[in-house]
Amino acid sequence: MAGFCGCNVGAISRGNWIPLREPVAGDQELSWLQPAPDRQHRRRQGPRRQCRIPRRQPLRDPASLGGAAHRSAAEFYRMCILIFLGNNGETYFNTAALVSCVQNFPKSRGPIVGILKGFAGLSGAILSQIFTMIHTSDHSALIFMVAVGPSVVVTALMFIVRPVGGHRQVRPSDKSSFMFIYSVCLLLAAYLMVVMLLEDLVNLSHIVIILFTVLLLFLLISPIVIPLLLTFHFDVISPAQEVLLPEPLKGETSKSGQSEEQNEVILSEVEEEKPKEVDLLPALERQKRIAQLQARLFQAAAEGAVRVKKRRGPRRGEDFTLTQALIKADLWLIFLSLLLGSGSGLTVIDNLGQMSESLGYDDTHIFVSMISIWNFLGRVGGGYFSEIIVRDHAYPRPVAMAMAQILMAIGHFLFAMAWPGTMYIGTLLIGLGYGAHWAIVPAAASELFGLKNFGALYNFLTVANPAGSLIFSGLIASGIYDYEAEKQAHMHNSSTSLLQSLHHDASFQVEEPLKCKGAICFFFSSLIMSGLCVIAVILSLILVYRTKIVYANLYGRTRT
Repeated sequence: MAGFCGCNVGAISRGNWIPLREPVAGDQELSWLQPAPDRQHRRRQGPRRQCRIPRRQPLRDPASLGGAAHRSAAEFYRMCILIFLGNNGETYFNTAALVSCVQNFPKSRGPIVGILKGFAGLSGAILSQIFTMIHTSDHSALIFMVAVGPSVVVTALMFIVRPVGGHRQVRPSDKSSFMFIYSVCLLLAAYLMVVMLLEDLVNLSHIVIILFTVLLLFLLISPIVIPLLLTFHFDVISPAQEVLLPEPLKGETSKSGQSEEQNEVILSEVEEEKPKEVDLLPALERQKRIAQLQARLFQAAAEGAVRVKKRRGPRRGEDFTLTQALIKADLWLIFLSLLLGSGSGLTVIDNLGQMSESLGYDDTHIFVSMISIWNFLGRVGGGYFSEIIVRDHAYPRPVAMAMAQILMAIGHFLFAMAWPGTMYIGTLLIGLGYGAHWAIVPAAASELFGLKNFGALYNFLTVANPAGSLIFSGLIASGIYDYEAEKQAHMHNSSTSLLQSLHHDASFQVEEPLKCKGAICFFFSSLIMSGLCVIAVILSLILVYRTKIVYANLYGRTRT
């Protein structure tokens, strides 16, 4: 389907890696340049044949960063420009892969989005392990690998990967195939967690690291077994074979398009003519009543008694343009709920090092590695469980988003309380909840506003991520942290001045960066984030109420 690779970059200043979060619209993945040696994380998601056009752009810009890595201090404005240009290429890869796969598997949107976004978030740890195997002290080599790797993968795959026939190619084995990929995902996450902990806690030889990386690559290529088996052992229905099928099955494959067109023509009249109490009936009875009404309207239209009117615009569940969707309250409910949920989660991710340091933890990079794993599991699990909700129960998919935001509200509260061990539990809850957003929201948007313009809708919704980070991390959390740090520094300077006056020692004064110690550093900001997640839950439940009829119409037939 697609290749997964990575490109987050960081500046080198005085020989140390400085983490840089890029506030761009296409950024939902988690990758950091960790402060531990040889633990730099990268990621980029490569798509299908559509990536042929812009592949030179991310190739050029990270390569420029590789040259900048040899200088003691790169110019800040130049670094920002390079990050901006490089991440536009990443956004294109991300969108092309996601849109193509969702259109190819419209009956499994939750699993598809969860798997793609999950691997995109985990690819930083994967590339980091590969770079550790290479075992070089040249940091610019990593940046060059990130620059060249995605272009090579995409160039190779664009001649091999081809689009499939969408819903006409849906197979009964799809469910078991997705379960196999889910199993590989869970095994891969557990394996990476064990490997990272071993490399952090034990001094491993280079031979052992090579063996770990080879096993990692084996796990990565294992899902290719599914398309190989389907290609050589299962045949899709060809046009020549279709004429030999029984009438019901033939109707499913060849007449579905005609019935869909007829339903679209008469849909506006059905919506206007049906009584309101029809929506309150059980799914099977509701479908019978709507079918009877459609039949009467078709007959009346054929006899000339009813003139079918053109609809003024699409209804929820049909194809919207971005302009049409922007005037719908449902889109803004999704956007605001995503802004509050993912923005508060990204605030924790951006400040996780300072949070753990303020509570007295020495190995802060362990929490960064852990939250990347939890984020991956949140994306994969969010897609899986949200699909169960809509397929088995015909409930709106935003129910799963509300559940993820409840987890995040609890996680923020635990961070505020700063009880012993809550740092680990809070990291788990925030990682799972944040990751689930990026499996649930794209799938829900495609269901409510259609697949035709899904790329534009998806990239509009991703603006909520940097917007939330700018407001919550850049203004709220940073402002409160700086205030508490200055207050502690003022108290420290007062005591230092007193000691200087007693000992008459002028050399006692040392310039140090402001740092905050104790639970107070993020107490108020964590409580604010928890409250914002509660508001996000309310917005998601409002969206659930508004869309329950839409999901009942979309998935009620499958459930019955």
